[in-house]
Amino acid sequence: MKRLPFLLPSDPEAPFPPGERALNEPDGLLAVGGDLSPARLLNAYRSGVFPWPSEGYPLLWWCPDPRTVFHTDAVRLSSKFRRGLRRSAWTVRADTAFEAVIAACAAAPRPGQDGTWIVPAMIEAYTRMHRLGHAHSIEVFDGEALVGGIYGIAIGRMFYGESMFSAVSGGSKVALAALARRLHGWGWPLLDAQVENPHLLSLGARSLPRARFLAQAAELAAAPGFAPGAWTGRFGELAVAELADPLPPGLELPAP
Repeated sequence: MKRLPFLLPSDPEAPFPPGERALNEPDGLLAVGGDLSPARLLNAYRSGVFPWPSEGYPLLWWCPDPRTVFHTDAVRLSSKFRRGLRRSAWTVRADTAFEAVIAACAAAPRPGQDGTWIVPAMIEAYTRMHRLGHAHSIEVFDGEALVGGIYGIAIGRMFYGESMFSAVSGGSKVALAALARRLHGWGWPLLDAQVENPHLLSLGARSLPRARFLAQAAELAAAPGFAPGAWTGRFGELAVAELADPLPPGLELPAP
């Protein structure tokens, strides 16, 4: 078996090995060790790498092939679901309930999965990243009740999605569609979804060969984006009914 690089906790700025060196089995396992410091996490995402802890092992870092992504103008909602949105009073905001979103994602049941990778150390690390303005949550509200959400990391003009949840049916779909709508309007074309599952594919996710993903993500992460900070004002409050109509092909929305 190929020997995996071991990352030292004392050197969070050390470069990750190239993603192409990741194992084929298990798919994408690239390195072990290190820590979840902000410097390490930013370094990882810029390299197309993400942490995915597994109980009983040192911290594991992944770069799978292929990579699952959403093009931000191509999230797919069914016609029936869109009709329901026209009657919905739900609203979507950003960065007003990050800790509630990540806690709900950690507690969400996953078919075929025992436990969660969003362990307390991950919650602490990404909450720290949120306070530093690098991690963001998109929150769906029914009145003041949180009914769905998604969170991830923004670097340059690239958004790396981490997890989403629904407390009420459709909550995660709305969060994803609202995030994609805003990202598209800001000129951010790609949303990383890491690894495929049937739910993501049903919403329009696509697979990119790892080499193509790494090249595109590196270019977008290096592009001028927003300064670190909360997205609450920038995102605004989006009425879910606005998501009932798909974007016309080629439409570029103005930034709010």
